[in-house]
Amino acid sequence: MLIHRVSLLTQEIRVKEIDITPEQLKAWEDGMLIQNAMPHLNPSDREFIISGSTDKEWDAAFEEA
Repeated sequence: MLIHRVSLLTQEIRVKEIDITPEQLKAWEDGMLIQNAMPHLNPSDREFIISGSTDKEWDAAFEEA
């Protein structure tokens, strides 16, 4: 399923193909914990769904000085 998000970190529009069903997305949107609604996803894909952020954006925003 194509997931469209605006990154909370950069405000850029992102699109990513993630292996979920519309029912799983709806379950999460209705309040189910994402790890319960989509237990097969890796943390990176779950974070993308939640915040629209990619690993690269996350690393850049929170890299240690």
